[in-house]
Amino acid sequence: MVSMEEIRHAQRASGPATVLAIGTATPLHCVEQSTFPDYYFRVTNNEHKVDLKNKFKRICENTTIKKRYMHLTEDLLKQNPNIAAYAAPSLDARQDMVEVEVPKLGQQAAEKAIAEWGQPKSTITHLIFCTSTVSLDMPGADYHLANLLGLRPSLIRSMLCQHGCYGGASALRIAKDMAENNAAARVLIVCCEITAMLFRGPDEAHLGDLVGQAIFGDAAAAVIVGSDPVVGAGERPLFQLVSGAQATVPRSEGRILARMREAGLLVDLMRDIPGCISGSIKDILKEAFGPFGISDWNEIFWIVHPGGPAILNQMEMGLGLGPNKMRCSRHVLSEYGNVSSPSVLFVLDAMRKFSAEEGRSTTGEGLDWGVMLGFGPGLTVETVVLRSMPVG
Repeated sequence: MVSMEEIRHAQRASGPATVLAIGTATPLHCVEQSTFPDYYFRVTNNEHKVDLKNKFKRICENTTIKKRYMHLTEDLLKQNPNIAAYAAPSLDARQDMVEVEVPKLGQQAAEKAIAEWGQPKSTITHLIFCTSTVSLDMPGADYHLANLLGLRPSLIRSMLCQHGCYGGASALRIAKDMAENNAAARVLIVCCEITAMLFRGPDEAHLGDLVGQAIFGDAAAAVIVGSDPVVGAGERPLFQLVSGAQATVPRSEGRILARMREAGLLVDLMRDIPGCISGSIKDILKEAFGPFGISDWNEIFWIVHPGGPAILNQMEMGLGLGPNKMRCSRHVLSEYGNVSSPSVLFVLDAMRKFSAEEGRSTTGEGLDWGVMLGFGPGLTVETVVLRSMPVG
């Protein structure tokens, strides 16, 4: 008789989960941040609100964002004028749009990751789809993406919804468990967000909403995760996923709220979010890295959600980080804005590319250990401890 212990051992992988490939995608429509206030007030028919427009210009300037990508174009807004209003009923139009476009943009990122991975897509065993900008239609975006990619019918699908900006890190943590507990598993993660669900015109009584209009962009990112890479077959490990954890910041209720209403997704962002997050990071890092004897935060590489410059600035100051530790996060913020759940995967991609371009010895800028931090509603902090792999 085969023992249960032998069965469980045979079911599990031998080594840690690793990131095997990364792919990213954006819509074609690009908006320059320097001209976005003029564009935004024109397409929403609010050019007469001169004082409000000047306030919005200052908000946009302070974001440090250079450009963002959006599915919504001026032509689409003309076809759906209620989307450009502040509070007009528009949920049906928004929902019809994102239900189609979110899986399609996710497909673009997934195909790039699969091409880099170099293995038959028939060997993908699991799919995790993460988004906060689709509705609750069933079957969901995971089902539609699997059909678009032509993945096998026995694929095990999982949806992550309403995680917001920490969703990408959550997906990696869950993929780690799937890969390590299922021998030969290959997990495809796809995170995709489209701001058509939350775009709306300005309103003097809701100035906080202007921050969201100034920072959020559309994007998708995909990652292949698996244990025991088959190097002989062309699989190349990029990062090991050492551990994952989640924590809720004490006394942070209401700092990030998103409510689906007839006017779409209404997002509220409080000004003290950076302070709430930075004040909890030291304890979170100590718990994550204590088992490995690491306490010098300048000796690890950083994959941090680029939620905004204030978050990155306060973390740098609070932890005494060197001037370049957040450069990958700042690069993604500058080139794409805050794209919510795919953001940390964009930063991970930038990290390995910068490391290769600069001739570093590992994918983590020459350092062995690193951390991924995702922040979102709750306030929730998702932490993934990483180990980089040799470049090339």
